[in-house]
Amino acid sequence: MERENFKSRLGFILVSAGCAIGIGNVWKFPYITGQNGGGIFVLFYLLFLLIMGVPILTMELAVGRASRKSAVQAYKALEPKGSKWHIHGWICFIANLMLMMYYTTVSGWMINYMIKFATGTFDGVGTELSVASIFDEMLASPKQGMIFMFLTVTCGILVCAIGLQKGIENITKFMMIALIVLIIILAVNSTMLEGASEGIKFYLLPSLSSVEEVGLAKVITAAMNQSFFTLSLGAASMEIFGSYMHKDKGLVGEAVRISALDTLIAILAGLIIFPACFSYGIETTAGPSLIFITLPEIFIHMNLGRIWGTLFFVFMTFASFSTVIAVFENIIAVGIDNFGWSRKKSSLINYIILLITCTPCALGYNLLKDVTIIGTKDILDSEDFMVSNIFLPLGALIFLIFCVTKWGWGFEKYQEEVNTGEGIKMPTFLKHYFRIVLPILIIIIFLNGIL
Repeated sequence: MERENFKSRLGFILVSAGCAIGIGNVWKFPYITGQNGGGIFVLFYLLFLLIMGVPILTMELAVGRASRKSAVQAYKALEPKGSKWHIHGWICFIANLMLMMYYTTVSGWMINYMIKFATGTFDGVGTELSVASIFDEMLASPKQGMIFMFLTVTCGILVCAIGLQKGIENITKFMMIALIVLIIILAVNSTMLEGASEGIKFYLLPSLSSVEEVGLAKVITAAMNQSFFTLSLGAASMEIFGSYMHKDKGLVGEAVRISALDTLIAILAGLIIFPACFSYGIETTAGPSLIFITLPEIFIHMNLGRIWGTLFFVFMTFASFSTVIAVFENIIAVGIDNFGWSRKKSSLINYIILLITCTPCALGYNLLKDVTIIGTKDILDSEDFMVSNIFLPLGALIFLIFCVTKWGWGFEKYQEEVNTGEGIKMPTFLKHYFRIVLPILIIIIFLNGIL
């Protein structure tokens, strides 16, 4: 079967960025920035993105483009004879499946809230209802959890089943362009609120007092973690899109563009949140409460709040669903490349698998609320811990070792693939940095996550 290709370079960049851009861009980046010295954190974040995130991203893309296969077959095509690097390809499949086991539930929450705002559910807040009670009611309802998880999985699989160009590329391009327009409109509205300037200062101006309070080492570690996790590296989520690329552009420039778009969305998200929070005197908090409680409380007090709330959750739906589509494509490609299934057959089989594996998390705050897996962590937190703290950093380390050492593909072959096409070239002098320093940085992230 002939390998599909992206129809346009813009399609590749937007689909790849859509994979990286997700829920964490909206709540995690702004919160961590505000708590770690504002502009100082952003500078460290950009530094680590350049010296750590971009290189690992080029490695996933290079493995994909050189092999023209998804992870398992990609390793088999490039690994030395007799080696077992391809086992990691199957681990990547498990990691992507586990990511979707909880991400589809959270993505379903975004659709749920979009509908609630659009239909006026929040109009009655302050009388018989409270924002927190609406969130608690959603979590406690097995019906709501299952319906919106089912809707997310079904829509995601249908988009992927249509094909790379007609389905994934066309739909994601529309969502990403709409997402960018929406986030700019929302950010402009927030920055025009009374008292918004104080929020902008808190968010982006360098604050030495915050750095002294938190500690420079913690600021640097937080920036390192965020720059790594923001690109969803280590589970071959980006590798599959490398396999659909043309060879006319070098991979360094493409990786920089993907990272820049991901960062732009993260920074703009902060320009929605902090000015609005400061304007209405509401404390910013991390985690789901920021998205599902704090921000809705702000929207209901705004002029035209129902419209602003609806637009925000349309944006959040696009941000989460673009990731769902991208990861689903990775999962579906495993069936196509390894078992010779057609795209539609692989989509159907994986649709059934996903509905089964995503059900526990959809019921994790109601029927299965007493179930814990890792220590006292519930189903969602346990699955998230496994993906974020184990699969991603160790997976990135394996990709790195494979690409730059003689035991794997080797630096020279990796460099040749990265530098094929027009654009920025990967210099040879980085070879020792990739072999010595970069593994240490990833190990630090891994140890920080599990400890």
